[in-house]
Amino acid sequence: LRKLGTPTFLVSGIFRKNQVFFKWYGGFYRKALNTFTYFFVQNESSKNLLLQLGKTNVAVSGDTRFDRVAAILEKDNSLDFISQFKNDTLTIVVGSSWPKDESLLVDFINQISGKVKFIIAPHNIKAEQIQELKNSISKKTVLFSEKESKNLADFDVFIIDTIGILTKIYSYADIAYVGGGFGNPGVHNILEPATFGVPIVIGPNFSHFAEATALVNMGGCVSVSNKNELYEAFFSLLSNDDIRHEKGHICNTFVQMNKGATNIIMKNISQTKLC
Repeated sequence: LRKLGTPTFLVSGIFRKNQVFFKWYGGFYRKALNTFTYFFVQNESSKNLLLQLGKTNVAVSGDTRFDRVAAILEKDNSLDFISQFKNDTLTIVVGSSWPKDESLLVDFINQISGKVKFIIAPHNIKAEQIQELKNSISKKTVLFSEKESKNLADFDVFIIDTIGILTKIYSYADIAYVGGGFGNPGVHNILEPATFGVPIVIGPNFSHFAEATALVNMGGCVSVSNKNELYEAFFSLLSNDDIRHEKGHICNTFVQMNKGATNIIMKNISQTKLC
């Protein structure tokens, strides 16, 4: 891009002082930063790190993902089959789960009594893993791929063995569990359930994700490290409407308060001398 003279922008960038750019031996990588026309970063600390390297072509714009997820609310997120399954019952939606997440969740699903339903959208939808997950659940369970001609309201667990509909499914959640937090690099996208005002539970590995760190600190998101903490978090949210609604409100407000990055970036690009 530099050889072609193509203007190049870093959008929603985030820098940390432990990255190689800021090490004494990171000269080669620092040179790579010279290829950018402009840096649009998420926070002041990222800007200050670049300023220390003499990069003045930088602005704090925030994260464009907030604009994307906020816009989801303006779309039609209805799914008739999810509505039929939920049947006005408290529902926990598990998104992008990995086996470590599922091992804890299955124990909870199998042990909990009372009217609670679960929708699980695993990260990996290979047939053998989906079948293994289904077989591990003692409650009445149905797969997305076998939902036709079924009375979905009769089931307790709905496993989504397809892709592309998780965002809409989050709109039906009373509580969301977002997977990935027991592995590396860490938790998956929590902003999609957050935009719907859903309280969120995640695993312990989230420190590299600014939005997860912020929401945990604000109380909209609960991080758990083991089975006992998972049980405690779910029971608290299921048994107390006020706590559930308060945490959900924190999540939605967080998304709404962080909108605007796209406009800042487009305005700056339009004013940047590209040649």
